[in-house]
Formats: sequence, structure tokens, C-alpha cells
Amino acid sequence: MNGAEPLVLIVSGPSGSGKSTLVQKILELPGVMLSVSCTTRPPRKTESAGKWYNFVTEAEFQQIVARGEFLEYAQVFGKNWYGTPRSQLAEAQAQRKDLVLEIDVQGALQAKQQLPNAVAIFVLPPSRQDLERRIRERGQDSEDEIRRRLERARQEILNYTAYDFVIINDDLERASREAQAIALGSRCRIPQMAEQIHEILKSFGG
Repeated sequence: MNGAEPLVLIVSGPSGSGKSTLVQKILELPGVMLSVSCTTRPPRKTESAGKWYNFVTEAEFQQIVARGEFLEYAQVFGKNWYGTPRSQLAEAQAQRKDLVLEIDVQGALQAKQQLPNAVAIFVLPPSRQDLERRIRERGQDSEDEIRRRLERARQEILNYTAYDFVIINDDLERASREAQAIALGSRCRIPQMAEQIHEILKSFGG
């Protein structure tokens, strides 16, 4: 990471678009760390606290909200709450690493308002039919839930203009290269390079 401010990469998209897989690809780059979110949903069997999520009660979550300690937070599908602790920014800065936020669209819009220099990446499925197939293959949702997810996806896609980049995830190998290229290229933006530019200018006498 260059400069005093961490580069923040926001990755979001409809449920089932494959954003988690692309985040994993970005995390393969050196100097990148994942922002660990808080959530009120119970952990799945394969999940351990502190890797992708910290699991808290609804009361604990609301206490964190009241203290103003979330960068963004949202209730997803009218059930569980998710939030990004501001402390993750400080941790990235201390470790001199880029910070990746994998969050839903509602949270991404909030985070972009709070962090206008953040780079927002929207992950899209190639079609509604493809997204429905992916959701069904997971085997986790009822018919009503699938309908809700598809309608929510349509509404989320309408927000595409709030993002800096779009990746259409129809070919995982290509989409992975694009995600890594966006992350690497974003390190060369002026806000991230300002400190080094000033050091070079000093060598020319100011």
C-alpha cells in the first residue's frame, strides 16, 4: 500500500453473482487484507468467527451502531444485520495494506459515500437465468426466497452507475484477472501515490 490512506476496494453485487470467489482472487495479491464484517446471522457449519465475519447478537449489533463504530451497516432481506467496523480501516492503515470490503449493494452505497476515494466494483451475473441457476444449485432457498432474491438483484443492478467498475462474471478465469487488474491499477491512482510523488518532488528540490 502506498501513502497514508489505505486503498479501499468495495466488492458487491447480487447474491449468487460470485463476488466471494473474486474477492478470494484479490486476496491472493500481496499487501491486501479482508475487512471482517459483523453480522447477527448465525454461523454456518463451515464458518469460524473472525475469518469473514464476527458473529454478534442483535443487541450487541445495535450497541455498536449507537456508538457510531460502523462505517456502513444494513439489514439484508429484512432479517439479519451486517456492518463494517471503522476499526478495519485503522487496522489496514497500521498494517500498510489495501482493504477489501465484500458487502451488499445497500452497504456499498453507504461506504462509497463515507469513502469517496474507495474503488467500487460491481459483480454481475451474465443474465437473470444464470443467476437463478446459481441460486438453485446452492440448494439453500425456498421458491419464495428465490423469487425475492431475483427481484432484489434486479433492483440492485439499477444502482450500477454508483460504481467505478463492473465485472460480468460469465468466465471465472477472465473475471478473476479483471478483479486483480482493477486492484493493481487502483494502487497507481493519485490518492494512493501522493506520498511517493511528494518524496520524488523533494529530490528535485520541492
